[in-house]
Amino acid sequence: MDKRRSRALETAAMLTHTVLFWGHDDLTDEQRADFAAGLATLPGIPTVSAGSVGRPAPTDRSVVDRSYTFALSLRFADLAAHDAYQVHPIHDAFHERCSKYWKRVVVYDFDDL
Repeated sequence: MDKRRSRALETAAMLTHTVLFWGHDDLTDEQRADFAAGLATLPGIPTVSAGSVGRPAPTDRSVVDRSYTFALSLRFADLAAHDAYQVHPIHDAFHERCSKYWKRVVVYDFDDL
């Protein structure tokens, strides 16, 4: 890789924060809607570069885990932006509002290569 491309990659480093949520089995439609609405607030936190919220896609392959209820994927310019997101009032409000809805959470954070 030439030096110019290497420097460009270093300055364009991104961190991706992916969270899978398993909701309680007895959630009502109203609770699921509130959970989804709470998740939808998180991409609006100012330090988030890009984000999406979703449900398992209808893909059918043995390597695909579709057992979760909701997924959140956010991109940050760097670790400092991620860390600011973690303590942002919107994040805190989401946790306060929605933590009662999930029984399990798994987080995958990774840096772009």
